[in-house]
Amino acid sequence: MRTSDEILSKVPAVTLGFWVIKILATTLGETGGDSVTMTWLHADQNAHNGGYLIGTAIFLAVFVVAVIAQISIRRFNAWFYWLAIIASTTVGTAMADFFDRSLGIGYTGGSSILLACVLCSLAVWYLSLGSINVETVTAPRVEIFYWVTITFSQTLGTALGDWMADSTGLGYDGGALVFCAGLALLAALYFWTKISHVFLFWAAFILTRPLGATVGDFLDKPTNHGGLALSRPLASGVILAIIVVLILVLPQRPGRHPESRVASQVR
Repeated sequence: MRTSDEILSKVPAVTLGFWVIKILATTLGETGGDSVTMTWLHADQNAHNGGYLIGTAIFLAVFVVAVIAQISIRRFNAWFYWLAIIASTTVGTAMADFFDRSLGIGYTGGSSILLACVLCSLAVWYLSLGSINVETVTAPRVEIFYWVTITFSQTLGTALGDWMADSTGLGYDGGALVFCAGLALLAALYFWTKISHVFLFWAAFILTRPLGATVGDFLDKPTNHGGLALSRPLASGVILAIIVVLILVLPQRPGRHPESRVASQVR
């Protein structure tokens, strides 16, 4: 039973269902972002035709609206939250491709810059509020830090996924296996070591994005590039339908602020 002073987070409790939906959302971000920038705007044929920039502008507008809606509501709402997450993955996809391909920064340079942005965002968040625990996301100021960090991490994940698949020679399937192994290692550290769970959360959150990016590319890239050449819009529609079903079926409860747990233990 909830107590009157229980503080609930504006993000879901971190459960297995959370991670399943998160990975699917990042995959949708890749296929959905590519549907607009590559399939409709043909940026894959000419990286300088403005397709990646237009796609970034479109998805950024959707993301800003989604985040404003998420911050405006007083309590956790699974639909608003996951809409904002999906919007962040699509804008991350388009933005990373714009930086890496249109501006010519490249995967290595882009990944390095974005990693620095993620670390700086987390550092400023921690220095300003004293915690980067997602369970403390209960007020607009904290939410702003949360969504800024997520945007950087989603963009970083796209660049990192492309780098792993294209620059290392592993291909999309090989890259996906590497990121799966990385997540398995983080899970082992979570259950069998005393490493900070907050640190492991953010490491896993970042790592799910390149996993989704490589899986998405594996689904929709041409067969001569190591993909399955599936229709991007069709793949996006199927993944979106699965996400909707999972949100309806899997428990979507808000996380509890750490102070609430301390108070309940005192009682």
